[in-house]
Amino acid sequence: MGNASGLSLEPSAIDRQPSLPVSYLSLYRKYRSQTFGDLIGQDHVVRTVQNGISSGRIAHSYLFTGPRGTGKTSTARLLAKALCCEHGPTPEPDNTCHICEAITAGNCVDVIEMDAASESGVDDIREQIVEVTEYQPMMCRYKVFIIDEVHDLSPKAFDALLKTVEEPPPHIIFILATTEFNKVPPTIRSRCQKYEFHRASMNDLVSRLSYVAEHEGVQVDPPAIAAIARMADGGYRDALTLLEQAILTSEEGRITLQQVYDQLGLVPEEVVDGLLLAIKEADVPRIMDLLAEVARLGRDPRAILESMLFRLADLTRASYQVPAGTQEATREASLHETAARLGRDFILRLRGGLAEAHKVIRDISLPRLWLESELVRLSMPTPAPIVAVPAIQPASARREASAAVGAREAPVVSPEREPEPAAVAVAPPPPSELPSSNGSANSDDGHWSAILEELGAVSRTLGMKLIGSRLVGNDGSKVTVEFNKESFYDWVRERPKVVAEITRCIQAKLGHHYTIDLLLSKQEPGSVEPVAVELPAEGQRLEQLAREVFGAQPPQPPTS
Repeated sequence: MGNASGLSLEPSAIDRQPSLPVSYLSLYRKYRSQTFGDLIGQDHVVRTVQNGISSGRIAHSYLFTGPRGTGKTSTARLLAKALCCEHGPTPEPDNTCHICEAITAGNCVDVIEMDAASESGVDDIREQIVEVTEYQPMMCRYKVFIIDEVHDLSPKAFDALLKTVEEPPPHIIFILATTEFNKVPPTIRSRCQKYEFHRASMNDLVSRLSYVAEHEGVQVDPPAIAAIARMADGGYRDALTLLEQAILTSEEGRITLQQVYDQLGLVPEEVVDGLLLAIKEADVPRIMDLLAEVARLGRDPRAILESMLFRLADLTRASYQVPAGTQEATREASLHETAARLGRDFILRLRGGLAEAHKVIRDISLPRLWLESELVRLSMPTPAPIVAVPAIQPASARREASAAVGAREAPVVSPEREPEPAAVAVAPPPPSELPSSNGSANSDDGHWSAILEELGAVSRTLGMKLIGSRLVGNDGSKVTVEFNKESFYDWVRERPKVVAEITRCIQAKLGHHYTIDLLLSKQEPGSVEPVAVELPAEGQRLEQLAREVFGAQPPQPPTS
């Protein structure tokens, strides 16, 4: 029923619709820097930009480069505010004028933002930039073009943009942002002022996360904040995104370290330390038990590797007394204790092995089983250099070789028990057989086997090249090392760093300052030419070989 005025008292269709909730704003957008003072960790960029504005030296093209989430786009908007503010150009925009508010809201008609990842074609550049630059700005002092991820532009698009970037009209400002500086053509780079954005430090990330958590009314344990900061890898946006995920899954408004581990799919540090110590002690059952326990928690094998690499990076810093940038005294003490138990050499060797494993695990069809076998392999000690023993020879050939070599060679094995083919490590001569410079046995020569073992652990190639070498002289200031193979001798002599490493090991073992002299023996002592492999024998030849090996008597003619 209508009233006398003809106006309906029923609510309109719009009024009858349920009110829509205010759209949720992500933390990295909600806490985006709105002034140069809010920009954390990029003081070198802020200082240079503000000095240029204050002195009136405003470039027509800027190039912001650096890792993701470090404030490149935020700084570009701040620069647009500083240039277009009603009270500017000013190094500190007021954020209260109509233009600053429009830029903050993203609806300023003279500040055009482009994403080169989705608008990378030459037509996009021509329509949105080249053809627009000739028009004066509608409300601002400058018309500012912000092109994000500019490295994604096609070659033709860069060519179309080049002339405009090189000689733009006085009212045009270009701000290019990229995470891959090397993909931007040199012709574009050379026409821009370049600013490099740095990754955030741990202290900066922890401070920012604590600030946001406090303003969001969420309690976060300090170890949980530190874990999120480490996983962000220097990116403010990544840190705020991880914190937002933790807030959504928190219980009773409190975020704990275990919750962060569960949310990010990480392995607790005590479990990682257990794995590292088990690898150090070659405790294979312990390695397999811990991996099975972590697998039951649903952790991905790649996440296990990443957790171990992050922990080893912290242990490396602790081992070399490098400040970790955190305020957790308990964690610092744990790092130093674990680093001391593992040792620097083991930490560095394991970091290299796990880095290689992380590189190839993405191509493995059974990653969990492969990771188990890889960790077991890394727990094994570095094998000594080995050489293959020549094939089994007939008894007559072995006797001839033994007579030619002399008493220093191993005795001939009786025909009744033939040895199995094997690979054995070539050991250095006994100390008693190492002559000194005066022809008598020198007690220092007994360390040569330990020196060979240490050098083989440093470099397997070097260990192979020292096979058969001997310490043949020591006059108190100089030692002489003799090689029995010319190729090995030349390889070592032509590498000063290798000679220096051998000298260092000798000085460490013998406890004195020595120089080293390399010598090539005139004849390879004790060398035996391997018997050539013959074709399969048959008939009378096979019968003759069998008699030689087993010592069988020829058959007697039958008696009548």
